[in-house]
Amino acid sequence: MFQPWILWSAISTTARLSTALQILIFLPLTLATLSRSAFLLLSLLLCIHALIHGTLILLWGSKALSVMQVPMHPFLLLVSFNAFSTTAHPWLIVATDWWATGLTMSGPLFIAMEGLSSLLVVQKVGQEGKRLVGEGEVFQFGLLFATAAAYVGSAWWIVASYPEAASSPLSSTLLGVALTAFLFLTIIGFVLRRTNIIESSGLALFIAYNVWLCGFDQKSFSDPASSYAPLLSNLMPHLQTLMNFVIYTLPKPVLIALLYRLSILHLASRILPTIGAGAWPSEGTEDGWDGRPVRSFTSTLTRILLTYRQFIFVTVYSHLLLLDHSSQIWWRWMNIFFTLLLWAVELFVTNDDDVLTKNWKVD
Repeated sequence: MFQPWILWSAISTTARLSTALQILIFLPLTLATLSRSAFLLLSLLLCIHALIHGTLILLWGSKALSVMQVPMHPFLLLVSFNAFSTTAHPWLIVATDWWATGLTMSGPLFIAMEGLSSLLVVQKVGQEGKRLVGEGEVFQFGLLFATAAAYVGSAWWIVASYPEAASSPLSSTLLGVALTAFLFLTIIGFVLRRTNIIESSGLALFIAYNVWLCGFDQKSFSDPASSYAPLLSNLMPHLQTLMNFVIYTLPKPVLIALLYRLSILHLASRILPTIGAGAWPSEGTEDGWDGRPVRSFTSTLTRILLTYRQFIFVTVYSHLLLLDHSSQIWWRWMNIFFTLLLWAVELFVTNDDDVLTKNWKVD
């Protein structure tokens, strides 16, 4: 028998995917075809809409809001295009300048959130790995194979990325310092019995990922704002240009960084309520936190993050699009060293681990 909720769930999911795709395309499209100010105005309008949308979900909680917001993004895109089709109002220029300043100043916050979330997820995976060690030799062999593959894969990734990532003496020095610090912290963690090879291999992959982004195909990376002529004169004849833009010109390093940053923030938000509460949550409702009482600050923070995830999506994406390639490289190095610093602090301030850690052989 056909259930109406299945159809409604499919419609709601399609609406959410449509919303995400609109944001992914509209922001760089505005930056490429009109101006930086129009892009900033669209980003500001999308953020305001996301805040209103998240607040309504927090108060109302209806899935109908996902469907109702679908036509809003094309409307806001048209508003941005019309506002800058002629001389823009001075107040709009002031608003976009302030918004650009806010996005620029939020760079350290995004880096801190990404580094902290990455470390939190890696440590949670390490804890789950330690738990699985006691389940039998099959799990032990599987985990050893997986960690060995992670070490080898990260080493190959760094070596393959080295010619582009270490294109200057300073970059090569930073890479050497980062790898040396990682090796020393790994050895110290093993000696103090406060880490394991799963956690260490996860951080090795994190470093390799950031090094790879530092040298991601620099020759083919172009500024989206200089790729195309304005489309305002006639949109229809430029549909093929739009398709080429979507397929070839969307900044791939930005999309990869965006996907990683949002994914790691989402995983960290799921882990936060479990800190100090025991086991990893194995069951729950569709949204994960619905139906659970708010028992701590971490669960409240998780609810806020998940409710306003669209606002986080827009701000993170806008910030990445504003950065040029050289700025992204320096933020990547800052991310690596900030995460290593957090790991070092955690290794030295953590109390002696439990009995399960003693059974985990690190040599």
